[in-house]
Amino acid sequence: MSRSSIAHDDIVAYAAGHGLQPDDVQQSLIDATVEKAGAHVGMQIGVDQGAFMSVLAAVLRPRFAVEVGTFTGYSALCLARGLADDGRLLCCDVSEEWTSIGREHWEMAGVAERIDLVIAPALETLQALPEEPTIDLAFIDADKPGYRDYYEELLRRLAPQGVILVDNTLWSGNVLPDSGADDENTIALRAFNDFVAVDERVDVAQLTVGDGVTMIRRR
Repeated sequence: MSRSSIAHDDIVAYAAGHGLQPDDVQQSLIDATVEKAGAHVGMQIGVDQGAFMSVLAAVLRPRFAVEVGTFTGYSALCLARGLADDGRLLCCDVSEEWTSIGREHWEMAGVAERIDLVIAPALETLQALPEEPTIDLAFIDADKPGYRDYYEELLRRLAPQGVILVDNTLWSGNVLPDSGADDENTIALRAFNDFVAVDERVDVAQLTVGDGVTMIRRR
């Protein structure tokens, strides 16, 4: 299943087929999402993006990771498996329904005890965190108008070698100024992209993985 219109479906499938493949638990989670999420299934990250996040987490070995927007838990599973031996993953979401699918599969994968899921508005959860720079890896994949606020709360707590990943930042190409798209989500993503591109506090790489992933590190 194609994750975006940025690349041709054949290229997307080729890339997904030449990276880290889902194991049995991950495939079960993918299948459960397809079965239960209906029209919302596109909210789940693709296999190629899951592979990228899994490899990055395994390299960084974060002691504290934060995910803003969990849906059915596939990205959380990718991140949790790369945590340091004493690492924790904080997941912020507002849906008991969708995250229950994730909980089941986190148990199956043996990582549930390392994941703290908070069902509440993510901004409130982030603002309640200590101010110390302890976040080693963060992933933002939630409501688009909230991206800037989530980014600011995470950046102020980002460890010196920490990384923030931001999803959907190419938005199937709709972020292009001449795309004709002017809905709230597109406008918010354009504004976020323009802001981080010139934010002197960070270095930024815009990747064409999935529907666009922005990779950010503090300078």
